[in-house]
Amino acid sequence: MKTLAIIEKDGAGYSVFTDNLKTVLHGSGATVKEAKEEMLAGYSDLEELYREQGRELPAELRDLTFVYKYDIASLFNAFDFLNATKFAERVGISTSLMRHYKSGDTYISDTQAKKIERGLHKIARELLMVSL
Repeated sequence: MKTLAIIEKDGAGYSVFTDNLKTVLHGSGATVKEAKEEMLAGYSDLEELYREQGRELPAELRDLTFVYKYDIASLFNAFDFLNATKFAERVGISTSLMRHYKSGDTYISDTQAKKIERGLHKIARELLMVSL
């Protein structure tokens, strides 16, 4: 079953959590990678606990596949090979504003977030057309 895992910058690090399950899965770390690993380890530990106790895992927790939703700061942390300045130029957003989004110190509107998402998807489609 697919479930949404939300990734956000939180102070000095990053958090990832599910908010659409009765059992909240959560992880945190200095990087997005560490936060994801902690959440996945917790999920694995939960599965093991149920097995050890001879209990059946609740249906909502069986065979989970996580779909990640990032805030902008988390996106640039997880995909650190993306150059925020070049990306901002490519999608038509102020480079200064993008740096603020990346640092997590400025609110991003839904309109701006969608513009960035559309830009990411456009680049992804272009990359899918590449042959080497």
